[in-house]
Amino acid sequence: MKKQFFAFSLIACAVSVTLPIPVFAVTLYGAGSLRNSLTELTQTFTADYGITVDTYFGPSGLTRQKIEQELSTIGKSADVFASADLGNPQKLFQSGLSNSVQNFTSNRMVAVVKPGLAGVTSDNLLDLLINTNIKIGTSTPGADPSGDYAWQIFDKADAIKPGSSQILKTKALQLVGGNPSAPTVPIGENNLVYFLKTNPTADIFLAYYTSGKSAQELTEGNDLQIVELPNYLATKADYGLTVIKNANPDGEKLATYILSPKGQAILAKYGFSSPSTSIPEHQGVCGTVLALSVAFAMHKKLAVTREQIIKIGMVKP
Repeated sequence: MKKQFFAFSLIACAVSVTLPIPVFAVTLYGAGSLRNSLTELTQTFTADYGITVDTYFGPSGLTRQKIEQELSTIGKSADVFASADLGNPQKLFQSGLSNSVQNFTSNRMVAVVKPGLAGVTSDNLLDLLINTNIKIGTSTPGADPSGDYAWQIFDKADAIKPGSSQILKTKALQLVGGNPSAPTVPIGENNLVYFLKTNPTADIFLAYYTSGKSAQELTEGNDLQIVELPNYLATKADYGLTVIKNANPDGEKLATYILSPKGQAILAKYGFSSPSTSIPEHQGVCGTVLALSVAFAMHKKLAVTREQIIKIGMVKP
């Protein structure tokens, strides 16, 4: 009986050694403007580590809400969230739903102009935007950071031409980014090409530089014009990365890979620029009390040390 048990134990050990350890896919939720770049990046990550990545791309504001809802209902959501702004991931962090936020890449807003609208420059762009005959396309503020950035541009315009902010917000067509009333873009069609050419709904579209670049690289979009915003309207977009609560341990590995030189090189290839913003960690009451306690202890220790030095006559009181 003992021999049979010993033999069974050996077999069990051999099976446990030879059976592969299951590797679960990492889930990445990303901004729509990151679809092309992060698709390539995750494929490279899988090739390097053998870890598959499931991806979902959409407007960052709505995606943050999706994460919150999933965590509250099933206790599990994405492992990593790559947002087109810092505010949405920071809200997750401050609610205790994710780790600290890192600015992992940056973008900028530009004007993408339809073919046939000649003579558009940075110098005359604001006049054209205000022109009642010019239709402006934007994303949806609140649901998508690109829409929020467009509204920031309109507010900046008000400092140059008072009253223009409200004019621009009223006339702007929220064509992408979660607006339920927006026209449906056919599957496989580029948003900018569709709204500026295929179904000409807008004359000028305020969009990310990377989105304009991607549209221009298509055969059907190579006649679109990208116009940089004048300095007084220039708006930068800093993107935030965070690992979600209860994430797959490999989620941290993916986040590190995105921040690595190899990941940054892939993002740069698509027109993104280097991260430049440091995000302070949210410090709750406990953190503040701890910091004050440490500071008080250090101050007390320094005072005692000074008293000891004075007593032995090394320093004059």
